[in-house]
Amino acid sequence: MKLLTNQQQLIGTVRVPGDKSISHRSIMFGALAHGITRVTGFLEAEDCLSTLKLFQALGVKIEREGMQLVIEGHGIEAFRSPRQAVDIGNSGTTIRLVTGLLAASPIDVTLFGDVSIAKRPMARVLIPLLQMKAQVSAREENYAPITIKGTNKLQGITYRMPVASAQVKSAILLAGLHAKGETIVIEKEKTRDHTEDMIRQFGGDIEINGKEIRLKGPQRLIGQEMMVPGDISSAAFFLVAGLIAKDSEVTLPNVGITATRAGILEVIEAMQGSLFIRDRDLENQSATLQVHSSQLQATIIEGALIPRLIDELPIIALLATQAEGTTVIRDAEELKVKETNRIDVTASELRKMGANIETTDDGLIINGPTKLHGAVVDSHGDHRIGMMLAIASLIVESGTVELLNAEAVAVSYPSFFSDLGSLIGEGL
Repeated sequence: MKLLTNQQQLIGTVRVPGDKSISHRSIMFGALAHGITRVTGFLEAEDCLSTLKLFQALGVKIEREGMQLVIEGHGIEAFRSPRQAVDIGNSGTTIRLVTGLLAASPIDVTLFGDVSIAKRPMARVLIPLLQMKAQVSAREENYAPITIKGTNKLQGITYRMPVASAQVKSAILLAGLHAKGETIVIEKEKTRDHTEDMIRQFGGDIEINGKEIRLKGPQRLIGQEMMVPGDISSAAFFLVAGLIAKDSEVTLPNVGITATRAGILEVIEAMQGSLFIRDRDLENQSATLQVHSSQLQATIIEGALIPRLIDELPIIALLATQAEGTTVIRDAEELKVKETNRIDVTASELRKMGANIETTDDGLIINGPTKLHGAVVDSHGDHRIGMMLAIASLIVESGTVELLNAEAVAVSYPSFFSDLGSLIGEGL
């Protein structure tokens, strides 16, 4: 795909699609619950549709009624074994969370995915589940395909997280909902807490004290009405576009800003970006975000902040190329086991465009500001890398930018290119 370059005055409003993390979990909790769950704002992207199709294969009735998704839940005991192994595509959230969720089910199932999924580590999920007496296995004890043989003999455990991972935490908690006794998870750092919020929303009982999370099983969940806010990870690309393109003003209504996801807003403020937050909806944990073109300053991003913006780090790296001074990102080893090694890929692709960026064992060092130039760049099949490069092309003043494997963007944001085009008055 040939991308638009040398763009100024990005002006307008973009309604980003529903939060990816919440959309995944809405299907999972709706299927686990007893009764009807209605979901408004579900993200119709490839990853979330993989979760939807998986639960349909398990016998859960899921239908669309107008703008809502309707899930008819009869509890975990109603799941049935699919006729064949289930393909979850590119969705790491699906395979990790569902492995925990199905460990206490009455069914047997094998889950597999694409080439990227086959390389992503699963031992981090399997180790605690095996401690809970789950019957789960994987290729080389670490990689998909994953085979789950459901059992009603799961036991609660106390597990101290060796990595800061919302996916691993969620897999344990979902297993714990149907395990005997108490499950305790002690986080290394606070990570996104959608799973904990939704356990409460669906009538479950969970106790949180700092980094310690406790729940007792088995529990019975009840179907709910859900509103999915806009995804801040998707909004991040337009926030950065509005900050780095000249004479721009970009408005993003109804974006989820839960404390465990909104780290990018703190980074923008630390870099002295012009950011306004208004129309806060406390019940929905969302707000309208607006950014203006800004003179940015470098910052340091590390420690407890990293899990709160882990998916936004590639686009934050681009933001840092336009900031005065040296921005350091550290403690971000988790980037190495995403859809790609995002530390290496972010650096290599931005260097093609002239960025002054170095890799470290756990992050990036970015010197700015630098002018970017045209190049042939590649998403490497990673949706967030593809979108980051599309935003980078907007400030290229010389040369053309060609993006290879642009189709990867559909994993989380099918309308991304058309939404971006709406800000610059041209289709992409």
